[in-house]
Amino acid sequence: MKSKESWMRFLRPLSLLPLTAALVLAGCGGGSEDAPPARGTIMSALADAQLNPNQTWPIPAAQIDAGTSASGVQALTGAATCDVHIAYVLYMTRDPKGEAATASTAVFVPSGTNAACTGSRPVVLYAHGTTTEKAFNMADIANNQEGSLTAAMFAAQGYIVVAPNYLGYDLSSLSYHPYLNAEAQAVDMVDGLRAAKSYLTASGLGTPSAQLFVTGYSEGGHVAMATQKVLERDYASEFTVTAAAPMSGPYNLTRFVTQILASPDYCTSLGSSDPNCAVNAGATLFTPLLLTSWQKSYGDVYSTPADAYQSAYAGFMETLLPSNSSVSDLIAAGKLPADSTFRKLYGTGGMINDSFRTAALTNANGGMLGAAATNSLLNWTPKAPMAMCYSAADPTVFAYNTTDAQTYFGTKGVAVPALDLRGNPATIAGTLGTAAATLAGAFQATYPAASSTVGTPGTEQDHADAAPFCAAFVRGYFANFAQ
Repeated sequence: MKSKESWMRFLRPLSLLPLTAALVLAGCGGGSEDAPPARGTIMSALADAQLNPNQTWPIPAAQIDAGTSASGVQALTGAATCDVHIAYVLYMTRDPKGEAATASTAVFVPSGTNAACTGSRPVVLYAHGTTTEKAFNMADIANNQEGSLTAAMFAAQGYIVVAPNYLGYDLSSLSYHPYLNAEAQAVDMVDGLRAAKSYLTASGLGTPSAQLFVTGYSEGGHVAMATQKVLERDYASEFTVTAAAPMSGPYNLTRFVTQILASPDYCTSLGSSDPNCAVNAGATLFTPLLLTSWQKSYGDVYSTPADAYQSAYAGFMETLLPSNSSVSDLIAAGKLPADSTFRKLYGTGGMINDSFRTAALTNANGGMLGAAATNSLLNWTPKAPMAMCYSAADPTVFAYNTTDAQTYFGTKGVAVPALDLRGNPATIAGTLGTAAATLAGAFQATYPAASSTVGTPGTEQDHADAAPFCAAFVRGYFANFAQ
């Protein structure tokens, strides 16, 4: 396929595309000309050759297999059963304030003569992980690893996949990303699903069945869990969740945010001179996204950016991420701390003022801790079956986010199986079955480590490394319900 820059040139308004009148009508929101379009309204749409005229469409299974073989994930994805169509839909949703905003979604559609690729197909609603890349687009699979993995893992095996890019990314009209805002991101996901289903119905590219599976990784794990919660609470007459499987997400934000804010105090108590000893890997990327999101959403995180950020960053950090510049370029320009672990939040050369974090820790009902409590997901009871997947040694999203959620749901009478990829395969075989045990064994053989403790050599990249293994587990879990 073409480079990202040339690929983006093929984006055109809906009115310029040779689409059916039915699709245009499906995108009409009604009401007066002053009213914003309804949620889920299609603003523009492209598919297949409109995205890339030089690609054979649908993407042949053999081409998908060549890609998964070259990237080393075919043992997890399996050989492709189906060819795959790709659509891109720009749709209307709402921002955290309830104001109209646009966002976009990828839609991956299976095709072929195999029975698994034809007729009504189950839908996977997929939420992607955190990215600093403003132009992030799951439909651009030539340049988007998460998009290509999701297409190969699910669409090439017979699932229609709806994978929103989120508010604040790609061509979204919102100037920031509502990072870890549970309600706002769930609304965005619901509207992306609505728009995708409308597009498929009108275009005839594929036929979604009533079965709906919800999953996502990292930030997307949080988004997936929030989306299941909101779908079951607010949209039960429109959608029925068949099963869900959040992966490696920050579900217990109260505990997680408190740990990060308290890191210098904890480290001092250990006799450590490093104030960031309890900070997660990636924090210097995640924290600006989080502060901006919660400040824009709730208005009480800080009075000015200078309250939160050290002077080297206060002038621009609120609007820095997501960015059109690479992380390495941002570091070279002095816009992010020069720290390869991305943990350097505090202290000399860090990002966050000590006065901000100490004040935040004393404000349990507002600011950072108030927002963390609002967006923590240990406060509801799933109706549809749920499973989770994670690594106990994950240095980025600590494992207690998953184990705390599992324990909480257990107190509500809901058993949620959770695969720890660093767990004992023999034990896993007895609780989750041989397929899950095989995945854990393969993960540990591929990324050996002496223990499952965070910081153990060999586990430094567990958050990224676990993603395809968790996705394979999730697909196997969904297969128990798919029709």
